[in-house]
Amino acid sequence: MSEEMQDKYIRFDWAIKRLLRQKANFDVLEGFLTVFLGEKVTVDEILESEGNQQAADDKFNRVDIKAKNSKGEIIIIEIQNTRELYYLERILYGVVKAITEHISLGERYYQVKKIYSISILYFDIGQGDDYLYHGQNTFIGVHTKDQLRISTKEKDAIVTRMPSEIFPEYILIRVNQFNEVATTPLEEWMEYLKNGIIRSDTNAPGLGEAREKLKYYSMSAQDRNAYDEHLSAIMIQNDVLDSAKLEGLMEGRAEGRAEGRAEGIAEGFRKRSLEIARNLKAMGLAPEAIIQATKLTTEEIARL
Repeated sequence: MSEEMQDKYIRFDWAIKRLLRQKANFDVLEGFLTVFLGEKVTVDEILESEGNQQAADDKFNRVDIKAKNSKGEIIIIEIQNTRELYYLERILYGVVKAITEHISLGERYYQVKKIYSISILYFDIGQGDDYLYHGQNTFIGVHTKDQLRISTKEKDAIVTRMPSEIFPEYILIRVNQFNEVATTPLEEWMEYLKNGIIRSDTNAPGLGEAREKLKYYSMSAQDRNAYDEHLSAIMIQNDVLDSAKLEGLMEGRAEGRAEGRAEGIAEGFRKRSLEIARNLKAMGLAPEAIIQATKLTTEEIARL
């Protein structure tokens, strides 16, 4: 049996929550960012993200990892396993929040740091043939079609900058859309994100390090158990959503109104979530895992 078949690698979404926050593993994270941002990236530190939530109902706050690179720029990486309404609004909110959090009161606007928002999506966000999309702000002449350059004063000199040098950049990685034979570093990373495969002869930045540091069987038995529960929770959550969509759409069509469809989906999702949570609780699964799988609150689970 080949080494590729024997080795089993931890999914990137798990690694980014647990392992890639450790400085010893920054090389894996730096390789990922280097490939997807198209320039050499060195991570200086991992910044606070989930811990700085300001309100209990701040549902847009979830960020898997937030880092600062060697140029002082902020990089937000968020992984979404299942569909969420208004996802574009959510990543916009995350970027705006990062800007306001990392500029102190009284500082000048030119001290605002460039921000990159990278979304790794395991669901279909819309229509499009590519697996990688990039967006940034540009100002195009309505008649001349040229790009506007902004003049700014920097260190007693007048310099011109493109708006894209200042405004955030957004990268959407549509994992399930990737169906290529991996021959480039970008394609090798996509293959790992989708299928968990890392070639033994890989030269892609970060993947060689991932082969050594993200092996499933290198984890402790406790961590492997938690990881397996994580995968089960994702499968359950996808099942919940698929069932809710079907039940909700059927109820919505019966009503014949847009609001009926929306209410039907929401009600179907809730009923299915409660049913699954009740079964998981009876099986003795930890409340934290049930919350992750069903998105119910602690109070709702306690009442079951």
